[in-house]
Amino acid sequence: MISIPTHTLNDGTALPALGLGTWPMDDAEAERAVHGALELGYRLIDTAANYRNETGVGRAVARSDVPREEIVVTTKLPGRHHGYEETLASFEESRARLGLDHVDLYLIHWPLPRAGRYVDSWRAMIELREEGLVRSIGVSNFTPGHIERLERETGVLPSVNQIELHPLLPQEELRAFHTGKGVLTESYSPLGRGSNLLADPVLARVAGAHGVTPGQVVLRWHTQLGAVPVPKSADPERQRENLDVFGFELDADEMRAVADRARRRLGGDPESHEEF
Repeated sequence: MISIPTHTLNDGTALPALGLGTWPMDDAEAERAVHGALELGYRLIDTAANYRNETGVGRAVARSDVPREEIVVTTKLPGRHHGYEETLASFEESRARLGLDHVDLYLIHWPLPRAGRYVDSWRAMIELREEGLVRSIGVSNFTPGHIERLERETGVLPSVNQIELHPLLPQEELRAFHTGKGVLTESYSPLGRGSNLLADPVLARVAGAHGVTPGQVVLRWHTQLGAVPVPKSADPERQRENLDVFGFELDADEMRAVADRARRRLGGDPESHEEF
């Protein structure tokens, strides 16, 4: 079993340095994938209300031999439930589907700035943390402006901001902002989902130098940036490969080469994307 390093969040809790994404698995696939991943050594599992697989994730956690206190379960608040009371109710729905007495990391999935209710949701999440129903609270797809508003109006910074991050979109400015605020960066679509990134000859060259795959090079790039990637895979061999990135190190030239490519966003723009 592979051992994974951890990061200490700004609230004092620990977060594994790499996790398992579950979108777009259904409940049955998520249960199989998460159960197998936990056996391999994964300890961070990422789901969301909008993934519609919280039940499967919860079943896998329940039947795993891994102690519950060693597993970090993340889920996310959907846009349709922004608002103070709505967030409290939505959380209880997620917790019931997961079958857990607490959630380890709860994120606002998208800021939906035109709706303008994410601060109300944040106040509810602070309350959930104070009650012990959530260990850590964070956000996803938030910009510096959105995070600064949370801090200004509540005095509480997120522990995590999960963002689209991969070598086609290195997010240098946002990562630097996170570092300055003590917010951990999590990476979704870390392997450039839907792109031809992993076929790049530069990645093949770097991978060959280390005796690993291009995917392992990209995930190692994330971890050396200090970001936490959550690659999705239901295949046991790919899960094992994705996890096995802590036994080699990229040098400075290789780190630059991985991200030396045209910039493009593969997902929604946080300033305008609306997902309910």
